[in-house]
Amino acid sequence: MITEFAQGSTILVDKPLKWTSFDAVNKLRWHLRQKLGVKKLKVGHAGTLDPLATGLLVICIGKHTKLIEGLTSDSKTYTGTFLLGKTTPSYDLETQYNSDKDTSGITSEQLEEVRLSFLGVQQQVPPLFSAKQIDGKRAYDYARAGIEKELKANTIEIMDFQIDTARFPEIDFEISCSKGTYIRSIAHDFGQKLGCGATLIALRRTKSGIYDINDSKSVEEWITFIEEQPL
Repeated sequence: MITEFAQGSTILVDKPLKWTSFDAVNKLRWHLRQKLGVKKLKVGHAGTLDPLATGLLVICIGKHTKLIEGLTSDSKTYTGTFLLGKTTPSYDLETQYNSDKDTSGITSEQLEEVRLSFLGVQQQVPPLFSAKQIDGKRAYDYARAGIEKELKANTIEIMDFQIDTARFPEIDFEISCSKGTYIRSIAHDFGQKLGCGATLIALRRTKSGIYDINDSKSVEEWITFIEEQPL
C-alpha cells in the first residue's frame, strides 16, 4: 500500500540527463503528496548527481530519510568518457572548450602509467564549478561570475580505475571511489598528467554502496508505480 511505502522506503532512480538531483526528488515527492492527499512528506537523496550525469540516485522517503547521511558516505562506481586534448573551465561540457592540443604522441604506456597513479588514497582539489561552499557561497557562483577562488583539497580514495582506449582520444572508464570524489577533477588531472588536457564528456553512476543501477527504475516508472498503488 502507498501509505506504508510513504512511511519509510528507499528507492533507486535512474536520473535522466540534464535533470538535477533535486528535480527528481521534487517530481516524486509531488506525485506522492498528490496520491496521499498530504501537504508535507519527507523525501531526499543520498548523493548528488550533476545535471550532465545520469544514473543511480538513491532516494529516501519518510522515516528512511534518517538513513541519508550514512548512505551518502558509501563508495560509488561510475562509468563514462574523457576526451583527451581539450579542456573546459568546468572540466565538463557545462562550459565551452578553451584549449585544443595534439594527442598523437601519447603512448599506451603513458596512459597506463597515469591510470595507475590515481589508485589509492590521495588529495583532490574540487572543480571551481562545483557546489562547494566558499565564504557562504557556492563555488560555481564565483566561477560563473568569472571570479577566481582557491578550493581546499579533500582526501579521497580510488579503489579501482579501468580505462578502454579503443576510441582514443576518447577514453572510456570505470572507476570506484570514496564519497566526495569529483570525476570531473579526475578527468582534468588525467589530462594534466599527460600534458594535453582532458574534459569529462559523459558520466553515469552505476553503483552506490550496496545499490546497483540494474535495480533502478526511471522517474516515469516510479510515478506509474505510485499512481497504481492502493491507498
